[in-house]
Amino acid sequence: MKALQFNIHPEIEKAETLPSSFYRSQSVYDQLIERVFAKSWQFAGDVSLCNLEGTVHPFEFMEYGLQEPMLLSNDGGMINCLSNVCTHRGNILCHHPKKARNITCMYHGRRFNLKGEFQNMPQFKEAADFPRPEDSLHQFPLKQWGPWLFTALGNDLDFQPVLDAMERKVGFLPLDQFKLDTSRSKDYLVNAHWALYCDNYLEGFHIPFVHDGLNQVLDYGKYKTELYPHANLQVGFAASGEHVFDLPKDHEDFGEQIGAYYFWLFPNMMFNFYPWGLSINVVKPISVNRTKVSFISYVLDESKLDTGAGAALDKVEREDEFVVEGVFKGMSSRVYNTGRFSPKMEKGVHHFHRLLAKFLSE
Repeated sequence: MKALQFNIHPEIEKAETLPSSFYRSQSVYDQLIERVFAKSWQFAGDVSLCNLEGTVHPFEFMEYGLQEPMLLSNDGGMINCLSNVCTHRGNILCHHPKKARNITCMYHGRRFNLKGEFQNMPQFKEAADFPRPEDSLHQFPLKQWGPWLFTALGNDLDFQPVLDAMERKVGFLPLDQFKLDTSRSKDYLVNAHWALYCDNYLEGFHIPFVHDGLNQVLDYGKYKTELYPHANLQVGFAASGEHVFDLPKDHEDFGEQIGAYYFWLFPNMMFNFYPWGLSINVVKPISVNRTKVSFISYVLDESKLDTGAGAALDKVEREDEFVVEGVFKGMSSRVYNTGRFSPKMEKGVHHFHRLLAKFLSE
């Protein structure tokens, strides 16, 4: 697959955005799946999925596009991320979460231990040079931060600095006390390209124009963006002293009235920390013109729910959907090609576009 060349000037004061054709092209979309998402780390859930010894939990790496079958397994308290595909004939090994002493293929009986190591295979005594190392299940990289798990197809991207950046800012919170609240979790379908949804997330520029309610609780004038190699952080300063983080004295932001830490993890994850807890948003590309956004809520302090910057998230999402879908329609214009970045307010978007251009060219 031939690399694509999109040139985003490194100086935001001189740069132009990705062209409208980027968001309309099927070939660009296909390359984004292979050159960006196949090299990315993705959210795999939390340890509660597989916290008991001898449990297995099947899932897919990217619900759409790549759909790589994976399996979490707990072997002696150690969680592994394994291929969920039998090394004999490619059958899916596990279809539902369950307790298990081993992993056995229902097709021909090949058996693996919970580390993914080959154990036994009926009717293979005559096979030469068997078993081979590749007859064990492939093990994927797995990282844990707090209770949350992340995995990747390989080690193309160093994900640890991303986790370190979040740890530095919100590691003071009792992360292991965050509890999943399925009643507050929800999926949204957006009729637009996935990258446009991220573009919109990555700037607070639109807040006073699109989010009247959110604008009333945030100090727009102090809004700032901090960039990291494969992530960035938008800091939402509270307009008043209410509904803010109780920062420890040794915190780099101590003394500031912060109502939200908005982390974006390249290419498609958002970890939004509020005094009440965390809203994880995973942006899932379905097609060029359709995107699924999963909101996954973890509550720390119920008494602070529905307050400050973390209130009315559904309303904010609907407002974002409206403008993102409007921008996607505008990408079909015959007279629009590229725009310019606001050097002050669109640092995150510029950073994102540069990363996309870099990965597509490799």
